[in-house]
Amino acid sequence: MSNSGLPPILTSVETSSLYSFGIEEEYFVTRLDTRDTCQQLPRSFVESCRKELGEVFEREMLQAQVEIATPPSIDMAEARQALASYRGTLGRIAADHDLGVLAAGTHPLAAWSRQRATEARRYGQIMHDLQMLGSRNMVCGMHVHVSLPDPDRRVNIMTRLTPFLPLLLALSTSSPFWQGRRTGLMGYRLASYDELPRTGLPELFLSAKDYQHYIDVMTAAHAINDATYVWWAVRPSAKYPTLELRIADSCTRVDDAIAIAALYRALIRKLDREPQINADLTAASRAIALENKWRAQRYGIHGSFVDEKQRKAVTIKQALDDLLELVGEDAEALGCLNEAQSARDILHRGTSACQQLAIYSEARGRGKEARTALEPVVDWLMATTMGRPLTPTVPALAEAFL
Repeated sequence: MSNSGLPPILTSVETSSLYSFGIEEEYFVTRLDTRDTCQQLPRSFVESCRKELGEVFEREMLQAQVEIATPPSIDMAEARQALASYRGTLGRIAADHDLGVLAAGTHPLAAWSRQRATEARRYGQIMHDLQMLGSRNMVCGMHVHVSLPDPDRRVNIMTRLTPFLPLLLALSTSSPFWQGRRTGLMGYRLASYDELPRTGLPELFLSAKDYQHYIDVMTAAHAINDATYVWWAVRPSAKYPTLELRIADSCTRVDDAIAIAALYRALIRKLDREPQINADLTAASRAIALENKWRAQRYGIHGSFVDEKQRKAVTIKQALDDLLELVGEDAEALGCLNEAQSARDILHRGTSACQQLAIYSEARGRGKEARTALEPVVDWLMATTMGRPLTPTVPALAEAFL
């Protein structure tokens, strides 16, 4: 997480109690003429981004991807303003180069075989290790860091978070297309990303010592260089005293990103205050969480989850209502209750994936060919990423694809 010259992430006992947070977002850079990804970013575009955004701006492993990171904060409105501002700056610079920027888990028209890697030592090492899988990593996610300076607490809470992760994924789904084709999934991104090693849900580590033993053995055996090569859906950050959420798709709407960040932050505080919650997870619990992760990928907010305690299926609405009831006091204490409750708006108007499928369905209904029907989807993604949605949301149309 970059800090753009602002104070480093809060680490003292006093500030850690505030559960400071930061958000990282990955975006696709798109050519306005073809609506396909930009296979090689113009040097002037990169230089302008670095000049105006500073360390907030980062390149990603593939040329068509960039990343921004908000400074550490304890205020959701401040984070929202930062995200909107950074997106706006990126969009303005991109437009000067006949490019656009979009936030989504996958790019509707991008073909991984046409992508080029970014020249950097770390990325070169990763690409050499991953081979074709690295080239296929044409996906963008949102990461949320929440301050937890005590390593023991970070690992303990990471384990106990596992059952909640699928809901955060379902709320963020923005990747229904892959390689110019409808996938039938609301969140295809993790189907691609999970091809990589050391991804997916973390193991149920017993303690920070248990986790560190894993990292030590892996690095001693030269399987990885360090803990940053572990890419789980949630992980202790190797760079900052935080627990990093990584399961979410890149959110097209800023409001969705803020809602998910608020839920995650409140959930961290709740689990930190009440260590008995999910303290008895078993291998069966993790297997059920894996099933729910798949159901989130496949159905998004239109599906249901397996509830281990109730031994029945529950709707996403019920799962969200239960989570909001669980973390309500903590969200209020952190000053993010309204933002957390705004997650209900996602259920009402649909996720980005719902809107993309609705636009695609409407275009296909007018006789457009599959590729041509994806062009207005890309236009909507670029406009909505910048806070300028082109069309009303019609989430009901997406149900035809479930």
